[in-house]
Amino acid sequence: MKRIITLLLLFVMAWGARAQETYQFASRDTCDLYLDIFRPVLGTSTTFQGQEKPTILHVFGGGFVMGKRSDGFVRNWVKLLNEEGYTVVTMDYRLGMKGYKMGKGLSGAYKSSDRFLLAQTVGVEDVFAAVSYLIDNRDSLSIDTDNLVLSGSSAGAIITLAAVRDLANGHTGVLPQDFRFKGAMSFAGAIISTSGAPQFESAPCPVLLMHGTEDQAVAYKKFVSAGRGIWGSDYLADQWAKKGWTYCIYRFKGRTHDVAAYHLIQWPIEKQFLEQNVILGHKRTVDATVQDDSLPSNWGQVTLDTIYR
Repeated sequence: MKRIITLLLLFVMAWGARAQETYQFASRDTCDLYLDIFRPVLGTSTTFQGQEKPTILHVFGGGFVMGKRSDGFVRNWVKLLNEEGYTVVTMDYRLGMKGYKMGKGLSGAYKSSDRFLLAQTVGVEDVFAAVSYLIDNRDSLSIDTDNLVLSGSSAGAIITLAAVRDLANGHTGVLPQDFRFKGAMSFAGAIISTSGAPQFESAPCPVLLMHGTEDQAVAYKKFVSAGRGIWGSDYLADQWAKKGWTYCIYRFKGRTHDVAAYHLIQWPIEKQFLEQNVILGHKRTVDATVQDDSLPSNWGQVTLDTIYR
């Protein structure tokens, strides 16, 4: 019996080693940055209607002060994606607000706007560095970098939307000038700016926006003073609608920042977006309000003061 248990444990350990691969993709002054790759479960379909499913590059949340690339609360979501035939990459990025003391309330946030912008900027730099690593090693890693979807939660969603904006404006950094994501998914995201509302010079890639209408941590609409602030999902969708661009926004009525952790329970929404907008390339726009009292509210009302106290 002990021999059987030992063999089973060795099998599980060996399977885990195959399922997760870890690589260093950058070295910064303050830290080294790594990414993990989680492959589809053996035997699952990696295509949809004859088209390859994209790889999902996910950026974790945590207010730019905390979090890890493979946090426990996204592991079940990654497992689900693997079971659905998707490869998932989770990555590190520099936490630009870690150790920073912010004043209270919106006035404190306004005075800290330059630091928030820096956190967003270095996060985008690190995303582009991770993508550059994947491009340089696409053959050995067996990842199609022309078929990447960027995903982010909370601070990671802020980085995601800023990266999408930069690419739409031709600001590719270390990436090839013609690089674009096949799609992006934002769980309670926004864009930080200190020079007025974010501008898009061309249509962004297909974007899925999910946001709570009562979110007081990451603005659902916008928090702005003298051109400095944060522009949320509602604002971005409104601007894209005026330009006739396609997007999908799900407005969770009465929900707070909990939507940042809705990856798993809202998989049907993500699945439809990935299959229809990304894989099949349909110009499909959705603007939906979701009112569902059964949805969890595990965090209560999260504010800037509770994050940066």
